[in-house]
Amino acid sequence: MGLENPATAHQPPDPEKLRTAFEETLRGDRALIAGIAAYRADPYVRGMRDPPVLWEEQETRLLDYGGTGPAVLFVPSLINRAYILDLMEGASMLRWLGAQGLHPYLLDWGWPAEVERHFTLTDYIAGRLERALAAIPGPVILAGYCMGGLLALAAALRAQETGKISGLALLATPWDFHADDPEAARRIAESVPALEPVLKFTGTLPIDALNTLFAMVDPFGVGNKYRDFATQDKTKPRALRFVAMEDWLADGVPLAAPVAREALSGWYGANTPGRGQWRVAGLAVNPAALTIPAFCAIPARDKLVPAVSARALAEKLSRCSAIEPSAGHIGMVAGTNAESSLWRPFAAWVHSL
Repeated sequence: MGLENPATAHQPPDPEKLRTAFEETLRGDRALIAGIAAYRADPYVRGMRDPPVLWEEQETRLLDYGGTGPAVLFVPSLINRAYILDLMEGASMLRWLGAQGLHPYLLDWGWPAEVERHFTLTDYIAGRLERALAAIPGPVILAGYCMGGLLALAAALRAQETGKISGLALLATPWDFHADDPEAARRIAESVPALEPVLKFTGTLPIDALNTLFAMVDPFGVGNKYRDFATQDKTKPRALRFVAMEDWLADGVPLAAPVAREALSGWYGANTPGRGQWRVAGLAVNPAALTIPAFCAIPARDKLVPAVSARALAEKLSRCSAIEPSAGHIGMVAGTNAESSLWRPFAAWVHSL
């Protein structure tokens, strides 16, 4: 046991320090409440219309954004809505690329209905994704965002001998789930037994449970972003995009139960990708075996996919062009600086192939 200083052991707290700490907390809470209230009062409603559907199967649609250049199929995460890549006027990566001599397509996974609730990652990759690819004429560049990057990587490895895939882009895609904070990753995996009753009852990992897991990754992020929003000029593009992004985050999609178990226990718990043990249709997903050109965008301020996790994937690709924009996970693809941070470098890479 340590010895206490008798001169200070029983002194009462400094009233001035207590008052200062209380005032700082109160200011923070007021800003948080003001930010939330401003968001809720904002009249923004997304007005973007979907482009034509080229192919569909059950809940999944392949959207064709038109264009005459190289075909690029964007593969989003299974968790959030696909339209983050087509967020709003002036903040649509896909429509901007279509005007730059590319032909973008978007795979909209949709809501997991009765069929999809039994899907594994292999079902999504070797089934839905590969059939969507087959519906696009000619060679295709695959571009996966976040979790969608892992799906796109597996599909590219399976198809590269056929010549169907001419390039692979990985945007904020994780690989080594234990590279940044292995204990935090394991804590996420440890939640699976507690989630089993709802996984079995609904056949999915519901949106509220997903949001709780995201909060575990960045517990102070929600409060900080609303405090910041409280100070913004609500007429400026940054504030308008914040509201659009928050609406998108609130418009979540549940995750099929088999996929949830595989991702949480396998990816986060056992780090199967980083250890070379993740398999699709029985075959290991080995990025070192990819021979086609690759592009990796690794946002430096990403809290959901730490740069060190995504960088581990880029380092395994033999023909990889990598960029590390000063952006966050969502801001890189849809923020006010997205055009210079990602859209232009990506378009330049595609045109260089």
